[in-house]
Amino acid sequence: LLPDGAVLRLGESVPVPPRPQRTLILGGARSGKSAAAERILAAEPEVSYVATSAASNDDPEWSARVATHRARRPTNWTTAETVELAQLLRGRVVTDPPLLVDCLTVWLARVMDDAGVWSASDSVTAKAADVALAASVDDLVDAWRTTSARVVAVSNEVGAGIVPEHPSGRRFRDELGTLNARIAAVSDDVVLVTAGIARSLLPTTRSL
Repeated sequence: LLPDGAVLRLGESVPVPPRPQRTLILGGARSGKSAAAERILAAEPEVSYVATSAASNDDPEWSARVATHRARRPTNWTTAETVELAQLLRGRVVTDPPLLVDCLTVWLARVMDDAGVWSASDSVTAKAADVALAASVDDLVDAWRTTSARVVAVSNEVGAGIVPEHPSGRRFRDELGTLNARIAAVSDDVVLVTAGIARSLLPTTRSL
């Protein structure tokens, strides 16, 4: 789109800005960030939806949320439930359907669980858990930076929230804020969604 007041002359070609290849969508809880991500890819003939969470027999309310997301997806979208995001990003080629990853928040929570961050009982196991977590995050950031896929990822913006009461909550907030910043630094576009309104945080899309 051209800015208001732009003059077009017949016979002249109009430069088209490059389409963002890697887009990060940030927003608070119930901000509309997932719906905004889905709108970005709504015109695509095929989309691979990557869900980092799955329904749980122990949590009916969470299962209902997952079901709502599933029902909203177009029938021509395929779904994969996985935390192996780095492997998925590296395995794509330019001609593959774009990816929609929803969301990095749940991915991080599952990776922290798998690394043993919360179950570490002494300094040795705690250090090993920290190393495993750092390796997983580094791997994801590198895969995001180098992927050939067009990908849109959703994550929770935690910088404007209250300070969590418990150390575990503060640790998770800090880890997620750092992950968001690192992914944003190697993204072509970063979008913040507030009350359903999406705004790009970058003045122009960038190529990295």
